[in-house]
Amino acid sequence: MDRIKTNNINIKNLNTKNKNTKNSMNTTGMSRKIAYGAMLVALAMIFSYVESLIPISIGIPGIKLGIANLVTVMGIYFLRPADVFIVVIMRIVLVGFMFGNGVSIIYSLAGGILSFVIMLLIKKTDKFSVISVSVVGGITHNLGQITIAAILLKSTAVIYYLPVLMIAGTVTGLLIGIVAEKVFPAVGISGKNFLHKG
Repeated sequence: MDRIKTNNINIKNLNTKNKNTKNSMNTTGMSRKIAYGAMLVALAMIFSYVESLIPISIGIPGIKLGIANLVTVMGIYFLRPADVFIVVIMRIVLVGFMFGNGVSIIYSLAGGILSFVIMLLIKKTDKFSVISVSVVGGITHNLGQITIAAILLKSTAVIYYLPVLMIAGTVTGLLIGIVAEKVFPAVGISGKNFLHKG
């Protein structure tokens, strides 16, 4: 009887240790994801600052090229959709307060959220390359901005800027996609190891 009781106690202790180990691993994994997300937000802020130094004037104040979308492209390949969405919102709001204004935040939210959703859907099909996903993201980013501009300005005249913005979105998306493909072998692999280590 004493041996049976001892074995039961050992089994309970073993189960408790396993639960504690799993909880510890979950906590560590969550911490890494938070750190990785914060790093992406910081990276986006740097890109946004660089973008603010690039003067573009198409008659619609607040519209940007979306260079910081590189962070979104990277995020959708290494983070959960919900985590990427949080990163997108955080970087838009923070960057808007630091380098823009209320109007630019609205434009960026429209473009950022639309491009995030479309890129995520396309990426999940596994039929498109990183560059293709990025190009679509660049186009939809500007499409979202021009749509919200038409609503806010209560004018369809801004549609005339659409061809220029589509070209700009394609070029920007192409460049971002090329950069993403170049850095993925290094940043991507280390990112996966960072998130799943332990």
